[in-house]
Amino acid sequence: MDKKNIIICRCEDVTLQHIHDLLDQGYTSFEDMKRLCRIGMGPCQANTCGHLAQREIAKHLNVPVEDVPVHKVRPLIMGVPLQALVEEDDHEN
Repeated sequence: MDKKNIIICRCEDVTLQHIHDLLDQGYTSFEDMKRLCRIGMGPCQANTCGHLAQREIAKHLNVPVEDVPVHKVRPLIMGVPLQALVEEDDHEN
């Protein structure tokens, strides 16, 4: 199967090819990849793709998966009420 057709991060549409390209460029941490291609920054907060990316980094570096640091979770502090968005839109008109 073509690496371009294998989606690692469904939330941000990051392919296996993109991950391998970043690894080949020397970006070997999840945090680097997160900043470059937004992997792990979607609604699931890397619950789906985090382990997959960690495994690909480990394979590339030829180290055990346990030696690859996991991503840092930075949850939202608070949500935005939908009413606030509607009111903001009314002020623009």
